[in-house]
Amino acid sequence: MDSFSQPVSQAADAKPLSFPPDFRWGASTASYQIEGAVNADGRGPCVWDTFTAEGRIMDGSSAAVACDHYHRYPEDIALMKAAGFDSYRFSIAWPRILPTGTGAVETRGLDFYDRLVDSLLEAGITPMACLYHWDLPQPLEDAGGWQGREIVGPFADYARIVTARLADRVKTWMMLNEPNVVAIFGYGVGEHAPGHKLGEQGILRALHHQNLAQGAALRAIAAEHSGLTLGTVLNLQPAVPDSDRQEDVAATARWDAVWNRVTLDGLMRGQIPALLADRMADFVLPGDEEAIRYPIDLLGINYYSRMTMKHEEGRPFDVGWGEAQCRRWTGMAWPVQPEGLYDLLTEFRTDYGNPAVFIAENGCAYDDVVTPDGQIHDAERVLYYREHLESVAQALADGCNVKGYLCWSLLDNFEWAFGLSKRFGIVRVDYDTMERTPKDSYRFLAEVVRTGRL
Repeated sequence: MDSFSQPVSQAADAKPLSFPPDFRWGASTASYQIEGAVNADGRGPCVWDTFTAEGRIMDGSSAAVACDHYHRYPEDIALMKAAGFDSYRFSIAWPRILPTGTGAVETRGLDFYDRLVDSLLEAGITPMACLYHWDLPQPLEDAGGWQGREIVGPFADYARIVTARLADRVKTWMMLNEPNVVAIFGYGVGEHAPGHKLGEQGILRALHHQNLAQGAALRAIAAEHSGLTLGTVLNLQPAVPDSDRQEDVAATARWDAVWNRVTLDGLMRGQIPALLADRMADFVLPGDEEAIRYPIDLLGINYYSRMTMKHEEGRPFDVGWGEAQCRRWTGMAWPVQPEGLYDLLTEFRTDYGNPAVFIAENGCAYDDVVTPDGQIHDAERVLYYREHLESVAQALADGCNVKGYLCWSLLDNFEWAFGLSKRFGIVRVDYDTMERTPKDSYRFLAEVVRTGRL
């Protein structure tokens, strides 16, 4: 059974938890969630534009404007600089560069990222670019999307085009963001774009073809550039059983294989999880396991909570959600379990050879209240960050090779199928005026960055 959520404890006479001087601090965002300007400068439609047009966003909002970062990025960079952040992971919108996913390049899209990168460097902030954060060009989805290996070549070509323009200044490149979420919620159960309900086979096909595309892009970039830090970003969550019943334990192992190991072990070990090998045999071809393995330089980890699972027939892999054991929940109804982050980091140390990793996303949504003087005193978010940073600091003290921590997210933004109603930012965005207001959590993180300790 899962334990109750506890912050990392210290003895009364213990020194404050601290971070090394070269530890990287910053924030992460995603192009579709903040940029807006969906019809600007030749950008083509993506699957989330279609999903939104179909009326499938819970609060009825859209990302047509979002945070208007496309036009207001200097203001957002200034906020990061004022907080002392030295790193920023952003994603590049595939349909801004290749409006149909392939073919003619839209140079105005590349021009935008030129401006963004130059402004970051001028502010002393290291740009960390992610090539794919879910905004798949709609024409590629119409041709099969992540269900077939025909997408592998276009993704590698897109990687070549973007790095040819930006790799002289952007030295850290992440290939994908959360391929498991794309596969499960986009192709398996239909809760995210493109909204397909293809069950187990849809999930596994989407996972495998993202793995193949990632491997092809890594090799394409490495063949044309030297001196880059290459990696990817995975959403990893320790899976724990709802009970000690054999069927719940077995279901949890299956879910761990799907959620964590297809992507992680494919990349790190060139292995298809044994529990899933038979189910994937129809589309895993000879040579694929070697093609998906790549010795990356840096792995981004997105962590939000553990996953408590149970046997439930009729759902993909006969796995359902159990009852998480914790004392607090976020505004997304996600359990607050900072100790799971420590467990995850120590697993990399003991089971994966202690590779270089960084926290690419960690954060929480709450129903923020604006006080009469215009401030946001988000004490729950401050506590969330403090507890998770305690886990990171303790992991560092115990020898884990953690290079940095990026919060999710810099700004309140378009939270996918939930729309604009869920606020993850350390900076509030007034969606009527676009005014940015730093929250208490912003000031808390800025102080941790300034002092290097909790």
